[in-house]
Amino acid sequence: MVGRAFRFTLLGAAGLGLAACSRYTTPGGPADFRALGITQSEVEAKTDAGIAVKMAKKPLASFPTSIATVRVQARGYRSYSLDGWGEGDFTVITVRDIETEEQLEKLTKLPMIREIVPINRMVMTGNVRTERDLRDAAANLHADMVAIYTLDTKFGTSTTVPYLGVITLGLFPNEQATVTATASAVLIDTRNGYIYGAYEATSKKERLTNAWSTQDAIDAARRDAESSAFDLLVDQFVEGWPRILSTYAKQ
Repeated sequence: MVGRAFRFTLLGAAGLGLAACSRYTTPGGPADFRALGITQSEVEAKTDAGIAVKMAKKPLASFPTSIATVRVQARGYRSYSLDGWGEGDFTVITVRDIETEEQLEKLTKLPMIREIVPINRMVMTGNVRTERDLRDAAANLHADMVAIYTLDTKFGTSTTVPYLGVITLGLFPNEQATVTATASAVLIDTRNGYIYGAYEATSKKERLTNAWSTQDAIDAARRDAESSAFDLLVDQFVEGWPRILSTYAKQ
């Protein structure tokens, strides 16, 4: 009798996990940098007029420099723990849920960086359509450069041992939940949109599905993966900063 009650308890817990997953709202997608108009991937042997304008841009930032930072996502972005802001083509995330003070301190300690300042609602409109709107907000902060970043997060499951669930009558979890987050960023000139560098990092986190018993647990897994990806992105920026200085800073 006790064994039967124990079995029903475990089955109930498994059902709770599935119910939580079915109710959890997957956050929206990443911001499309191509739609923002800040990529140069179309440049080939023959340059058309539009690309020629981009290629003609020259770096205008001065050193020591100040960098404004802003996270953008797809229009209508919403996660379990926060909502995006704005009514334009892109959503601006003004709440720090994956960034840490340690990461900010790491950036501010880099040579020739005067300050790192986040863009907030006070210096921008809610209608973001292109990178020009973000540069305008950075100009309000008198920042020479603006770092624009976005997160692309995917959820999935895989079977760890195919027949384990059948053998144990579903009492032992044989499904592994996976959260994969990719952080992408570009560093551009506030004055004319010149691109100084592009960065991308991916982090993958795996847990047994019975760990996803609540929406809070699922969102915690999401934040964990995104924070890890963002941390790797910061490391890439730190490693690449000396190249930017050697190329653009006046000796």
